[in-house]
Amino acid sequence: MQWLQEPEERNWTVAKNSYEKGQTYAYRDRKNKKREFRSLWIVRINAAVREYGMNYSQFINKLNVAGIEMNRKVLADLALNNPEAFKAIVEKVK
Repeated sequence: MQWLQEPEERNWTVAKNSYEKGQTYAYRDRKNKKREFRSLWIVRINAAVREYGMNYSQFINKLNVAGIEMNRKVLADLALNNPEAFKAIVEKVK
C-alpha cells in the first residue's frame, strides 16, 4: 500500500477538496450578491428621498398606497441618473 503515499494522490485529493469548497463559496456568494445589491438600492433610495423630507419606509409605503409598482432597482437608478424623474415620482406620492 505504499502507492497511496505518492504526492500525486495527495495533490489530487487536495485539489478536489479545494474545488468543492470553491463551488460551495460560489453558491453562497450568488445568494449574497442579491442581498448586497438590494441593500445598496435601499441606501440610494433613502438618500435621495431624504432631500424631500421623507425616509425610505415612508416613501415605499406611499408608493404602495398610490399604486405605483416600481422595483427598488429602477427607483435607485432613477434617483442616481435621472433626478428629475425621481422628483416627479416623489411629488406624486406626497
